[in-house]
Amino acid sequence: MADSVEIVAAGSAHAPVLAALHALAFADAALSGPAWDAGAFASLLSTPGVEAFILLVDGTPLALSLWRHVLDEGELLTIGTDPAAQGRGLGTALLRQGLAHLAAAGVTRCFLEVAVTNTAAINLYASCGFTNAGRRRGYYQHAGKSIDAHVMVTDGELGRII
Repeated sequence: MADSVEIVAAGSAHAPVLAALHALAFADAALSGPAWDAGAFASLLSTPGVEAFILLVDGTPLALSLWRHVLDEGELLTIGTDPAAQGRGLGTALLRQGLAHLAAAGVTRCFLEVAVTNTAAINLYASCGFTNAGRRRGYYQHAGKSIDAHVMVTDGELGRII
């Protein structure tokens, strides 16, 4: 039997689920800053223009994304997949869905930050049309470590790359 994959919009009521997924996805201090708690997700989701999505496989939440947009610019705030489910294309599906959602809202350009040590994520973003636009020194602080981040951006034609 094939897996049933569904991507659903998430609101502040889903903050505990988002936080639990984020804790799984961001457990490796070498890849990013600390995981966000339910309060952080609830606070962000109360901000105009911020939206979250949860990817479920057979009803089980396995990945999340959080986006912000203002006018024609968007930002991927976070995206992550349960490590036990990585390598199955779930992150790619969620990223493409989020970009399509932004494009439908009139967003033409999207930014994100990613730890320079997170090669898998950098490759995922590049495969979806993001290019490196700069570097933020010491952007992530976790477990006493300072990690730089690449700033990546789409080329201004979001609807064309999805």
